[in-house]
Order: sequence, then structure tokens, then C-alpha cells
Amino acid sequence: MSACPGCGLDLPDSDGPTHPYIGASAACWALYGELLAREYGELRYPPSHRLTVDVYAVQHPGKPERRAIQSVAVHLMALYLVLEREVATVTVRELMDRILRTEPALEWLEPPVPNGGVTVRDVLASRDLAEHKDAVERWAADVWAAWSQHHERVRGWIDECL
Repeated sequence: MSACPGCGLDLPDSDGPTHPYIGASAACWALYGELLAREYGELRYPPSHRLTVDVYAVQHPGKPERRAIQSVAVHLMALYLVLEREVATVTVRELMDRILRTEPALEWLEPPVPNGGVTVRDVLASRDLAEHKDAVERWAADVWAAWSQHHERVRGWIDECL
């Protein structure tokens, strides 16, 4: 057993694949794959899918390198837009495309410890679409709150870019 470097979830050791810059253990990355397969299949691509992707990336920030810096920043901005500005998830993608075209000056934000207490495993425990939606929203709110020390910087990026 070992703790995932992103979410801290204690999982069996695994030699499976991981992502090149998202900082998840192989076992946690496999759970995320299960969750995505469930969302694309059984749940028929629910509106909460956007939050699933954003929160997993933020909860698994990786190391301070260009791709990870951009990933965390973009996904934090998306969480901010949905959770605080109440922008519809379908609109967030368009806004994120606009933001990235401005080539914002992004920097590494030191991840919180712990990086939230809700994890991909909690979402996988949901039994139907309503529970899934609630679990994803709870996960997103929990991780967004964990990053509270960086909220002003995230808001600043949004203000600079939009």
C-alpha cells in the first residue's frame, strides 16, 4: 500500500500506467479511468463530467513544470468559474479556450496539504446519476476550498484574461 502523491488516498502498489504530468499514483490513475469509463458509458456523459476532470487535475497537481503549471491553473480557473461565478459547465470550455488564447502569465501554486479530503474513490461509490452528481459537486467544493490560499491569484488570472 502507498499513498497517492496527489490526493493522499492509500491504495495498493501498482506498476500500471500514469499520466506524464498529473501527479497521481498508478492505482489512483486507474480509479480515475474507471470513473471516466462510467461517466462516458453508464452515466451517458453527465453535465458534471467537466467538474470531474477539473477537480481530479487540481487534486493531482504533479511537479512544477510548464505543463503541470498550466494544467493546475486552467483547472483551478474552471472550478472558480463553476463554483463561485456559477457559470454553466458547458460555457466553461469556451471561456477556457479564450483564456488560453491570451497566453496568461501563469506560475506554480504550491499545492495544499492535504489537497482535499474527498477523492475519486468517494465518487465511484455513488450508486446512480443523482448520487454521482452530488458526489462530484462535493468533491469539487472540497478541493476548491483546500486551495483557498490561492483563490485571489486564480481570480486575478480570470480578471486579466476575460
